[in-house]
Amino acid sequence: MNAATTTIDVRTIVPRERHPLIFDTFRELAPGASFLIVNDHDPKPLYRQFQAEQGGSKFEWEYLESGPDLWKVRIGKAA
Repeated sequence: MNAATTTIDVRTIVPRERHPLIFDTFRELAPGASFLIVNDHDPKPLYRQFQAEQGGSKFEWEYLESGPDLWKVRIGKAA
């Protein structure tokens, strides 16, 4: 997975707008590209939504930091 060039700090975004923004960003990615999300809790529901909508082979999910106060996840589009 390439280094993330975009960072979305979801802590600063209204909750109902978070997942749509993240999925819009994902859709615009080139294959092999990625972006970083920063959150104040484990984004497991987002991961499950990615699995449901994209299937396990179409996206990549990498925890760069795993709490307890800050989570950073790199999300990439499979090449």
